[in-house]
Amino acid sequence: ELMTGYTMLRNGGVGNGGQPWVLRWSSRIRLTWLSFTLFIILVFFPLIAHYYLTTIDDADDAGKRIFGPRTGNELCEVKHVQDLCRIRESVSEELLQLEAKRQELNSEIAKLNLKIEACKKSIENAKQDLLQLKNVISQTEHSYKELMAQNQPKLSLPIRLLPDKDDATFPLPKSNRNCRLHNCFDYSRCPLTSGFPVYVYNSDDYPFGSSLDPLIKQAFEATVRTNVYVTENANIACVYIILVGEMQEPVMPKPTELEQQLHSLPYWRTDGHNHLIINLSRKSETQNFIYNISTGRAMVAQSTFYDVQYRPGFDIVVSPLVHAMSEPNFLEIPPQVPVKRKYLFSFQGEKIESLRSSLQEVRSFEEEIEGNAPADYDDRIITTLKAVQDSKLDFVLVEFTCKNQPKASLPTEWALCGERDDRLELLKLSTFALIITPGDTHLVISAGCAMRLFEALEVGAIPVVLGEQVQLPYNDVIRWNEAALIIPKPRITEVHFLLRSISDNDLLAMRRQGRFLWETYFSTSDNVFSTVLAIIRTRIQIPAAPIREETAVEIPHRSGKAAGTDPNMADNGDLDLGPVETEPPYASPKYLRNFTLTAMDIYRNWNSAPGPFHLFPYTPFDPVLPSEAKFLGSGTGFRPIGGGAGGSGKEFQAALGGNVPREQFTVVMLTYEREEVLMNSLERLNGLPYLNKVVVVWNSPKLPSEDLLWPDIGVPIMVVRTEKNSLNNRFLPWDEIETEAILSIDDDAHLRHDEIMFGFRVWREARDRIVGFPGRYHAWDIPHQSWLYNSNYSCELSMVLTGAAFFHKYYAYLYSYVMPQAIRDMVDEYINCEDIAMNFLVSHLTRKPPIKVTSRWTFRCPGCPQALSHDDSHFHERHKCINFFVKVYGYMPLLYTQFRVDSVLFKTRLPHDKTKCFKFI
Repeated sequence: ELMTGYTMLRNGGVGNGGQPWVLRWSSRIRLTWLSFTLFIILVFFPLIAHYYLTTIDDADDAGKRIFGPRTGNELCEVKHVQDLCRIRESVSEELLQLEAKRQELNSEIAKLNLKIEACKKSIENAKQDLLQLKNVISQTEHSYKELMAQNQPKLSLPIRLLPDKDDATFPLPKSNRNCRLHNCFDYSRCPLTSGFPVYVYNSDDYPFGSSLDPLIKQAFEATVRTNVYVTENANIACVYIILVGEMQEPVMPKPTELEQQLHSLPYWRTDGHNHLIINLSRKSETQNFIYNISTGRAMVAQSTFYDVQYRPGFDIVVSPLVHAMSEPNFLEIPPQVPVKRKYLFSFQGEKIESLRSSLQEVRSFEEEIEGNAPADYDDRIITTLKAVQDSKLDFVLVEFTCKNQPKASLPTEWALCGERDDRLELLKLSTFALIITPGDTHLVISAGCAMRLFEALEVGAIPVVLGEQVQLPYNDVIRWNEAALIIPKPRITEVHFLLRSISDNDLLAMRRQGRFLWETYFSTSDNVFSTVLAIIRTRIQIPAAPIREETAVEIPHRSGKAAGTDPNMADNGDLDLGPVETEPPYASPKYLRNFTLTAMDIYRNWNSAPGPFHLFPYTPFDPVLPSEAKFLGSGTGFRPIGGGAGGSGKEFQAALGGNVPREQFTVVMLTYEREEVLMNSLERLNGLPYLNKVVVVWNSPKLPSEDLLWPDIGVPIMVVRTEKNSLNNRFLPWDEIETEAILSIDDDAHLRHDEIMFGFRVWREARDRIVGFPGRYHAWDIPHQSWLYNSNYSCELSMVLTGAAFFHKYYAYLYSYVMPQAIRDMVDEYINCEDIAMNFLVSHLTRKPPIKVTSRWTFRCPGCPQALSHDDSHFHERHKCINFFVKVYGYMPLLYTQFRVDSVLFKTRLPHDKTKCFKFI
């Protein structure tokens, strides 16, 4: 149509119907213009709007604005548009920040990748080095074993020879009087590794058993049942023992009958070798019926011997069995002080020449002695002693005639006067007790003399034996000159002068030694029997069985709770307390006195006065303690010796040094139903250097809560269940304690690590002492004439409480098995005083006071529940305990000291290259 209109217009607009054509053309023009206008609007308006929206932010002033000045209804001032603008701005900023972080992280990842590669290379190199070190160690160990094999002889156990009841006997000696171990004892029955088995015949199986004293037989049987060496298998026995006395007079068998019964014993083997015949005496009446019996090669142990009967080194002189079925009453034993008593010396006795003993019933005395009888000094002794009494220079009491009927005795023997209680009362008032040996020098020992010796030692009267030929009980293993005076009868005129010249210190030392001998070897049937066995075992050089340890019954418990670190415990600054062990805990070096016994060791340990070196290693309670009891001292020669780390500053702090540079300690913690307090105390031990393990003594019958989670402190925690609630359980020698050093600590004790380590270092310098923190002392109450316990602050002390103290495990054995049972009973009665008892024991053995470290006087944790010590009766009970313990020991063993150990540079901050050592003041 457009083309048609264009053609018509070019031809002059003339055509059919001109006017209608014009109208049609104008309509067409309007339609075209409208279409063009719509096209312009639809195309250019969006472009303009887009340009405006993109340039609106740049129009900061009116001259730059596209549309000129705008009113309040402008587009960008519309509220929802402004929100959109702010959102866009925030998103843009976040995108920029994320991009920056992404670039930073990429940079860090690249650096870490480099480090990872470097670490991988280091690990590979370390593995190679470790493999090389393992190879070197293996080669070194192999070379060491080869070197040791070349330089040491091969050791093997001896062949075990079991006794056969039908074995052939070796030739008899020319005379039974010549019997000694080398020709009358069969060592093949007793290998070193045998353990010294002993078989005891049942006396009731033989006719003479009905004649035995019931009390002695009952006491003997009770002792046999508890002895560690007794075996029921006679085929493996080393020694065979038969009890033949004391016999009751009316039913006593004839010597020939008794001899036949002995020879018919199933293991007698014609000559009785390796047999021991025991004839115990409970009364002063002498029975020596064995004198008329052929004992063959059997050893004899009794209280009466003639020289023709006694075979030194083979037979044994035993003490009377006075306390057959009862323990000594320590409350009736007089104290060891004051040293001087009312009488300088006393003697009561009567000699009856006409009395016929069982010995004279068969053989006359004159038929047995060879040559002339020695001169009888008894008349001269009577004259001299009466002169001393009449001089009144000293109070003495001598009586040579009994007021009542004297006891039975052998010819030339001084018979005892009066009853036992009357004699003891006189001896309690006597500094010395005279013991006049029989005038017949062929009577080497009699039951009467042995009874006088027993009673004198019991009440602390120092024995003065007139007659050097006498064989006192256990004479070959006890050094009697440390507890008694043995004076030849010709020196009777010098006795008074000699007794007055002895100093008080020497008197007290002899009295203490006598008390020790009486308690250890004389006082009970267990002591007598164990001493006899120990003598035989020592003679044939068989090592003793180790003393028993308490088997720890562990209470199952869950652990795994990560222990926190108490700021007060860990605040050590630059003070290096030592390495926290990364290897498994190690025990103290083992040392068993097994096959290394020497004569010097035997006599030193049996005979010396009480002390840490020699008090109990060879007592009948069993001579050798286990490895932990090898000794409290330096241990040179007995355990590995290594040089200390030396140096100063950091080198000194980081190592123990000394002669035992590798050592740990065990914490023993007593607790009773205070779980929260206990857990806090255990957590405070986390990271403590040189800690081997923790033994928690659970003293309550109620077990810990099943849901209780125990802390993991890096070392084992052993929770031990006890049989009863007793404070004595604190000092039981648990088999789980494998170190010599024990840190006894209460469950509410609050000690810093540096304090514990300082105490451990000090203990290593004084291993025989109690080393701890809270000090106490005893004092004499003049108005009441008794001892008091005092906990006030003082510059002088005599005790260190074991609620926070180090001590040697050796003392745990002595406290539990050797210390008088009466002390442990009182601890159980009062539920108190176990720490005082331990201080008494150690001071009694060492004659040294404890050592206090640091200036702390208390160690309780703040806010903990009150313990037993807060009870009002606590101090009254401790007063009673001290006075009772003094009666048991017979004197006050505690010693005062003003010595305290502090570090001059305690917790002082010094550079590592500067000197930092512990100094004692």
